[in-house]
Amino acid sequence: MQTEIITNREINAVQIPSGDPFTLPAGTAVIITQTLGGSYTVATQSGLARISSDDADALGIDPNEKASSSTGDALPSDASQEDQVWHQLKQVYDPEIPVDIVNLGLVYDCSISEQDGKNTVDIKMTLTAPGCGMGPVIAADAQARVMTVEGIDEANVDLVWDPAWNQDMISEEGRMKLGMV
Repeated sequence: MQTEIITNREINAVQIPSGDPFTLPAGTAVIITQTLGGSYTVATQSGLARISSDDADALGIDPNEKASSSTGDALPSDASQEDQVWHQLKQVYDPEIPVDIVNLGLVYDCSISEQDGKNTVDIKMTLTAPGCGMGPVIAADAQARVMTVEGIDEANVDLVWDPAWNQDMISEEGRMKLGMV
């Protein structure tokens, strides 16, 4: 059973699926529906909203505990830069689906190039639906995660629509998480 939480202060949020920013007033009743990727998806009387981990305290969540709950599987200390980039992309989630963007099959290409001493990551990804307003939010999450990898100087995320995403692109791991296997 999910527990209703009353926000203890005003919170900046993003409406799902439109992607429109708005403010949740203090005293708003919410139910947390997803806590993956370092953000929170909450159900409100007016629909779903995404809350940044920076505002965990407004949901009554200890901000020191949020970091440890969203780090995912640890990589070996000698993991390649490419493995580190993919690991970070696996920490990005669609706020409505409890599977990361890699296992959902949303990342079509990810390459690292070096020019003039700068390492740049170029990512081509899509969304489950072309009209999803959360696209820029998810792309920004992917970019921010990749920029945490040591030695990466720039990360570019391009949203592409060809080929169109379909459920066949979900990995076996993703299918298991969704109960499709």
